[in-house]
This record gives sequence, structure tokens and C-alpha cells, in this order.
Amino acid sequence: MTTHYFAACPKSLENLLLQELLSLGASDVRETVAGVYFSGERDILYRACLWSRLANKIFLPLSSNNISDEKSLYDAIRNIEWEKHLAVDGTFKVDFVGTDDNIRNTQFGAVRVKDAIVDRFQEREGTRPSVSKQNPDLIINVRLSRSQGKSKVNISLDLSGQSLHRRGYRLKQGEAPIKENLACALLLRAGWPAMQVEEGAYLIDPMCGSATLLIEGLMMAADIAPGLMRRQYNWGFDRWLQTDEKLWAGLVTEANERKEAGLNRLREQGFECRGYDQDWKVLRAAEENIERAGFEEWIRIGVKSIAEFSKPTHKPMKSGLLICNPPYGERLGEEKQLEPVYQSLGKALRSEFIGWKASVITSNVKLAQQIGLRAQKKYKFWNGTLEAELLNFTIQPEYFFKETFISDKLEAGSLDTTENTLTSTDSNNAHNNKKLSFDDLSEGAKMVCNRIRKNQKQLRKWLKKESIECYRVYDADIPEYSVAVDIYGESVHVQEYAAPKTIDENKAKQRFEDCLDAVNVALDVDNSRLFTKKRKQNKGKQQYEKNQQENEHRAALSVSEGPATFLVDLWTYLDTGLFLDHRPVRKLLGELAAGKQFLNLFCYTATATVQAALSGAKNSVSVDMSRTYIDWAKQNFEANNINLKRHELVQQDCLTWLEQCREGFDVIFLDPPSFSNSKRMESILDVQRDHVDLIRRCMELLTPKGVLVFSNNLRSFKLDPSVETDYRTTDITLETLDPDFQQYAKKRQKIHHCWMIKPL
Repeated sequence: MTTHYFAACPKSLENLLLQELLSLGASDVRETVAGVYFSGERDILYRACLWSRLANKIFLPLSSNNISDEKSLYDAIRNIEWEKHLAVDGTFKVDFVGTDDNIRNTQFGAVRVKDAIVDRFQEREGTRPSVSKQNPDLIINVRLSRSQGKSKVNISLDLSGQSLHRRGYRLKQGEAPIKENLACALLLRAGWPAMQVEEGAYLIDPMCGSATLLIEGLMMAADIAPGLMRRQYNWGFDRWLQTDEKLWAGLVTEANERKEAGLNRLREQGFECRGYDQDWKVLRAAEENIERAGFEEWIRIGVKSIAEFSKPTHKPMKSGLLICNPPYGERLGEEKQLEPVYQSLGKALRSEFIGWKASVITSNVKLAQQIGLRAQKKYKFWNGTLEAELLNFTIQPEYFFKETFISDKLEAGSLDTTENTLTSTDSNNAHNNKKLSFDDLSEGAKMVCNRIRKNQKQLRKWLKKESIECYRVYDADIPEYSVAVDIYGESVHVQEYAAPKTIDENKAKQRFEDCLDAVNVALDVDNSRLFTKKRKQNKGKQQYEKNQQENEHRAALSVSEGPATFLVDLWTYLDTGLFLDHRPVRKLLGELAAGKQFLNLFCYTATATVQAALSGAKNSVSVDMSRTYIDWAKQNFEANNINLKRHELVQQDCLTWLEQCREGFDVIFLDPPSFSNSKRMESILDVQRDHVDLIRRCMELLTPKGVLVFSNNLRSFKLDPSVETDYRTTDITLETLDPDFQQYAKKRQKIHHCWMIKPL
């Protein structure tokens, strides 16, 4: 029988937990704040308890009621059929949280819940269960909340018992511990254990503390269920009347077999984890934790300060993950005192770990800059009450800060001081090598600088609230200075609109130089992170030609959008691989596609499909005729661990594919280019002329309760009236523009057009 459950987790881990539950076989998965709702047979409950690396608790919701006073609370509890869950001679505990005007303390609330339960048993059985705070048969969870003037109680059974993050191996810890489930989330965000499985990568923590990251990393690599180590604790379902002991025992046996197989595989590979710390007392605790987990064979630790840290030399280690949680300044020392720690870490990474990945956990951006590496990816999370970031690095010279690169070379005695050490992008911005101040700017550049600063200030609260790192901050706000300025994490992308023929070429060039100076000052951007391109209306094959700034040796930058990771290219093509104005459209498609079959036509780099897949789309098909974009889409899928068997990428002309398709879809995204005459197409596409036929064919493939989202970027576009006659059509253009684009849509023609179309 399918049952509905709720998995609680720390804030910021919700989407990872959603993906984990899907991998365990859960259905009807839905993300909410600090948790995920899911459904499944009884085995899914047990698998979630045994295998979840991210959840804190697994609850069985029983009832949700609006209440007006303590009597209505009592009645809501008494109406539940407790005899189906708890033996009449059993024991229980009430975990009550929340207050309102009538229930002013949690102890009173817990007492009224207890009264209602025992009164129901007394009336029906003539006897009653007892309360036990130490070792109850059943834990009853009651959450009282207040919203819009109404009080509401949610009543659940706590079927996990003690918090799942407590595996059973960690009895001692250092001064700044990371909980086990947060450690797993950080390892997943760092790309572990996929890199171990695919590359045989090693794991090192140079500031390992109580070894939580190493132990959890080994468990992940060896396919060990975290719940196996905490069987000595009572599970919340142990004495639940509906528990299936035989099913649970079978799953535990299966987990033990997987553990043995996983450890044997690592043994054959010669895998090991290495940990270091300068505090021998902390390492003593780490040794005890490792021994308690039974991992002495695979995890080696030693006393070593970060200044002494170097790559192990006892065996070749070509690839691996170095991950650490250095002090932030808020906890163990002041910022200035900690700068050498981060500098030493960066020096070791740059000199000894080329080709590795590194992940550093910190809440101090200034200290993180001392590492001297540009992060390819950043993830925000909460370490207790402290907001922090996980910075992911690819350790390659092209990501070294220029000054640290030169410093490293000078220290090694290998820098030719007459050599030009600028990258191709640096050369493009060589006019701006000196550090500019506002006073250095021309009058025009000062206007642009002030406008960028004003826009940045207006967007700041929204950006922080939505955790957005890719956005537009300027778009020809001052018409004479006609550029678009987009932020991609730590990088800035400046696109120049081609000046009218009436504008003198030298004047246009000077204005563009002024814009670059303004960007440099307003955003305080390093030259190595400033990318420029000239935009113009391209025709024919020019639409796809590479930009003159191409550098074949550059790696794509990794940026985040909500739960998704996208690879962007700021130097090769005119477009970057991510249409910023479609951010809300991608979010909408993710919401619509949860549990559904999704089709993405003219998919480009399939960023919309990534959001749909991460939101729980059952399966998807993404079609584009460009091999470049399909390969790019595949990289986006791999960056998000999306299963290519369930989410198919097709390189084909969309018009031809549509004619041949006989499959039905619940959600379809149709976002054609304005015009295309590629030689790979059997016919010329003109969106104004052809959109009716495209929409009609999509509607033929749509399931009866499905939805088509139709979008295009032709500013002069007009929707044919027949579409509104034949289908339920809603113009959602304004709703699909975030604040960074809304102001521009109001000033001139729409940035894009978007409709939601459903069958009548």
C-alpha cells in the first residue's frame, strides 16, 4: 500500500534530499522548506531510514487540523485511530513544538495531546498506554504553527527515532564540527563519490578535525548505508504496530552485502583517505571515530599543520578531491590571524595538486580570496546558524589569480619577466590593466558607473533572497552607451550592441572603452574575469560562428541557478549557453514537470530540461539540430547527475522530429529561434510565419491535461488569433521576467514573449 511520508532536513539541502529519495524509489516527491514530501510502499520508508545520508527525520503524517483553542486540539488528537499504531500496554512520548494565543507553552500542549490519546484508549479498552521519555515505543510529533491569523496542528509519527544524522560512530568532535548529513551534502556538491567511481579518485582533508568528512566520504564511495552503524539505537518504527520486521531484516541484509562488496572494490583499487590536523587531541578523537566505524584500513590521519601540508608521495595520486573546513574567523580566530592558513592552503593546491578538485567550506569571502584560485562553483548553505559557502575549485593554472601565478613562478625561479603572462581575455582588456578609481573615469563613464551601482543596489535584496548569481545589471540604460552587462558568478560579460552607421567609428570605440572602465570600477572586477563581445544582428550561419576571443584551452565556467549547475562559455560564442531572461520560465517548467513527461524543443543547451529533471520530471526528450548544443547539454546533464537513460538528448531538426514523433507528453516547451536557414534543416524556419503550425503539432502530442509553454524572442512577434480561438491561451510574459529584466521590458519592446497554452 502506498503511504505518504515527510523527510525533514537542514535548510538548503532540500533539493539534494529530493534527488536522493527519487534514487531510493520514492514517488510523488515534493520539495518544501526544510524537508521533502514523498510516497511509497513500506520498503521506501525503511530504505529512507537506512540509506538517507541527508535527512534528519522521517515522519508519517497522520492529520492536519485548524484549531481555535485547546479543546479543538484535544479533539483533533482524540479523533486519530491510535490503536492502529500503539499497543494498549505500550509507551509513548509527545514531541510538541509551537505556541499560539491559547496554547502558550509547549509543555501544556504536550499534556493535552497526552490526555487525548490516553482518554481514547481508556474509553475503548478500559486501560491505557503510559508515557516514557527515555525509551518509548512510539514518538508522536505535533507541530503547532500560526499563519494568516489561524492556528494549525500537524500530527505525525516519528518513525526514524533519533536524528538520522547521528550514525553512531562519532562520540567525540572538535571545536567546529559539521554534522554528518551536512558533510554528505557538501561532498555531493563537490562531485563526490562520482569522481571516485569514475576516476578512482582519492580523498584528502588537510584540516580533518574529528574526520567526519573522511568517514562520510568513505561510506559514500563504498556504498555503505549510514543507518547500518546506528542499529544499536532504537528506530522509531521498532515497536510500531504496523512495522514489518521481515522486510526490514531483508533490507539490512542487503545493505550489509552491498557494504562488503563496496569495501572489497575499494580494497582492490588501493583506495585510501588521508587526513591531517595540527591538534593531536582532536586527532585522538578522530582515531576513535574511525576505529568505531571500522575504517582503519582506508583512512589514515597524522599530525601536520597546514603550513607543512603537502601531497602524499607514498603512491601516485593523479586525481582526487581535497576538501576541508578551515576556521572562518567567526569561530576560532580573527580574520587577519587566519590569512596565512588560507594562503598556505592555496600555495599547496597550486604547487602540488594540479589536476585535482578542491572544495573549501567558509563563510568569509575575504579569507577565501587568499587561496588565490577562482572558484568554478559556489553553493550557499547553513552550518548551524551560520550562513556559509562551499567553493569548488578545479586546480588548473588558468584558474589561478594572476598575482598568485606570478608569485608562484617567481618563487620557483621559473618566470621570464619579459614574457607576456596575460591570457587571451586579459589581452583583450589590456587597456584597463591599471587599477582605476571613479575619479579616473570620463564623464560618460561616470554616468554608466553610477547607473550600474544604482541597479546593483536595487537588485541586492532580491538577489540574496533568491540566491541568484547570474543576472543582468545594465542594458543600454544610457542609450549612448549601448552595452549589456551580465554577471555570471565572479565573472562579468559585457556585450556591445553594434552602433548605428551614423555614429563615427572612433566615437563608438571610445564609448565602449568608457563602458569597460565603468564596469571595472562599479563592479571591482579583475581583468581576468571580464569578457567582452560585440552584438549585432546575425544572419544565416553567422548566428552560430565562434567569436574572435575564442581560446580552445579554456574550460567552461560553472554557475548555479537554484538547485541546478550550468556550464557557460563567456568567450567563444555570442551566446553564453544560458539565457538569463528565461530564468523564471525554467523555474515554471520545473514546477510543471514534476512527475511528468517533458519535451524541450529547440532545447539549446537544455537548461530548462535540467531544471525539470531536478524537480522530479519522470522522463524527458530534448531536441536540437546543433551537435555543439547537444554536446553542451550532455555536459549540463552530467554536471547535475541526470540519468541519460531517462532524459534523452536528440540531435535532429525539430520540424522533422515533430512530424515523426508519436509519443505523448504532459509538458512541452517550445522556444524556437526567430529565424533559421541552417543547411541541416529541410526548410527555412520563420517563427512569425510558422508558429501556428508548430503550436498545432505540439498540441497534438500533448496529453489531455497537459500544458504547452510557448516562448520566442522576436520583439515584433504577434500571436495569431487562431491560437487563442482553438486553445486556452494565457499570456504570461510579464510573469516570466525577473526584476533584472522587468525594468527594460517596461522601457521598450518586450525582452521575450511567453504563453501558457492548454487544450480547451
